[in-house]
Amino acid sequence: MKSSLLMAFALMLVLEGLLPFVAPATWRETFRRVTELADGQIRFIGLTSIALGLGLLFLFG
Repeated sequence: MKSSLLMAFALMLVLEGLLPFVAPATWRETFRRVTELADGQIRFIGLTSIALGLGLLFLFG
């Protein structure tokens, strides 16, 4: 389990690093837009991301 968790974390870091590496201007603009969102909107995005991740884990895990 520990190995799978570390591999998942490593894959997340690779995926998170792709956009800033490939298109830094787009990443910067996207990040700027996110900082302008209200707290409730950011929480909703986080909750949606958690729900999708858990759904995928249950579906494929």
